[in-house]
Amino acid sequence: MALIIKNNDLVLEILLEKKIITEAQIEQGREYIKSETDAPDIVGVLKKLHFVDDETVLSALASEFGMEVIDLSSVQISKDTVNCISGDLAKEFHVIPIELDNNTLTLAMGDPTDLDTLDSIRFLVKWNVEAVIAPLNQIDSMIEHFYGSIDENVNSFLETMDEEGEIETTTDEEDSDSDDDGSDSAPIIKLVHLIILEAFKRRASDIHLEPLERKFRVRYRIDGVLIEVDSPPKYLQTNIISRLKIMAHLDIAEKRVPQDGRIQIKVMNKGIDLRVSSIPTSHGESLVMRILDKSSIMIDISSLGFFPDDIEVVRKIINMPDGIFLVTGPTGSGKTTSLYAFLNTVNEPSKKIITAEDPVEYNLEGINQVQIRSEIGMTFGLALRAMMRQSPNIIMVGEIRDEETAGIAVNAALTGHLVFSTLHTNDAPSAISRLIDIGIKPFLVASAVRAVMAQRLVRKICTHCAEPYEPDESELEFLGISKEDVEKSEILKGAGCAECSKTGYHGRIGIVELFMISDEIQEMIFKGASSFEIKVEARKLGMRTLREDGIRKVLAGITTVDEVLRVSVADSES
Repeated sequence: MALIIKNNDLVLEILLEKKIITEAQIEQGREYIKSETDAPDIVGVLKKLHFVDDETVLSALASEFGMEVIDLSSVQISKDTVNCISGDLAKEFHVIPIELDNNTLTLAMGDPTDLDTLDSIRFLVKWNVEAVIAPLNQIDSMIEHFYGSIDENVNSFLETMDEEGEIETTTDEEDSDSDDDGSDSAPIIKLVHLIILEAFKRRASDIHLEPLERKFRVRYRIDGVLIEVDSPPKYLQTNIISRLKIMAHLDIAEKRVPQDGRIQIKVMNKGIDLRVSSIPTSHGESLVMRILDKSSIMIDISSLGFFPDDIEVVRKIINMPDGIFLVTGPTGSGKTTSLYAFLNTVNEPSKKIITAEDPVEYNLEGINQVQIRSEIGMTFGLALRAMMRQSPNIIMVGEIRDEETAGIAVNAALTGHLVFSTLHTNDAPSAISRLIDIGIKPFLVASAVRAVMAQRLVRKICTHCAEPYEPDESELEFLGISKEDVEKSEILKGAGCAECSKTGYHGRIGIVELFMISDEIQEMIFKGASSFEIKVEARKLGMRTLREDGIRKVLAGITTVDEVLRVSVADSES
């Protein structure tokens, strides 16, 4: 469900009066807007900060205005009623007529505060107009059903193109870019834009354009899983790749070596960055574009999926005066997002924070961010040495990759700095062994590292189609869940709906393995203990493994058994 609210001040008054939000939360939302140039409106920010949700706002507005909230999926609307207003009017105002009785037209709308819309429609249709409230996604679905698609998509556009890649109707779209492959033609420009637009609308994190022997495949990574979508014909492959390379400022004539670039584009009035990577394959250049949407980054620890006990531990760690806090996991496991959330939490005027990143994915207000550029000698090691001369309180190193970087990070931690960084290891205890393997002496690791957190991302159950689910015995056995645990909990599974594209999942959340370096573990590192021995000791001291944290989120109705099994391995017997 989504809302479009025009009168934010009125909504705030209603939510305050009904004690749904507090003045402090509103103030926090306004402070966020000041720090984020691309921040949504105040109600959107309050939802982003998880102070309210769409359902709560909708219910509060309905109660205040004495209006009925209806489920459009259970309403039969006649064509005569639909024809009471034009498709353009319905699309412009996001309304759908549901009943006409005695010269009174009843409209479903998502924003009851938008009185101007009702007045405008009354004037245009010359009838009395009454309104009921319905979820905006249902209204748009009805509009698409009765009046046609609200937005053009890739598939419908491809149907208008002939075999030469031209469209049958004329277009006024122009572009100043040009290249020898003809990718500057208006149809290709529009097709590329639609591919990016559709990915953004479907919440994709990556766009994969892959030349195969007989087809040009396009896939979106949505909630961590690749989904194949409508793909352009093979003969458009060269033009599309060339167009994207021009946009990313890459050399379109060079097709033999990998290239990296960046595209800045405005989509649905939002500025987004696309990190572009090209690599030559047997059947042409393969492109992957990582979508970086600044407005979507989680800025608060509570948004990452931690339970209260884990939040307490994390807050204790990030408020330490010195030491290293490592976040581990494979590519795409949300490590950078977690680090940004930690930095936002400790970011205040009294602290100087500097980061070294490759690349800088999001710009954080009040934090000095350094872009690593190895091609000109700006390495992590060089950046870190320079950063130390800037007298920072907190340092964030995008990734510890070699002995030089690790050595400087350890030295910074031992000289009074708090250091955040990442490593590529499968679990948290392995990070200790990894640092030693890189070349750091065990006694330095034991003295510098304060805590390690491993994490993975699991898909969240779609709240719109969640329903009770009873795992079978094999699933319970895999996860080590007893029938008694199941009886005390409400295990859910998404049935699949329009909101989640029939997947049963919507969004992702972290599962974590977190432990602090105790005196006992410090002594074990000093003596050269193995990762397994450290893990056994950490579990004795209360560390939950990735799978155990996943099980907690299954029992809490947040994710599914399948997801936890997909991203975690069985725990070793201690």
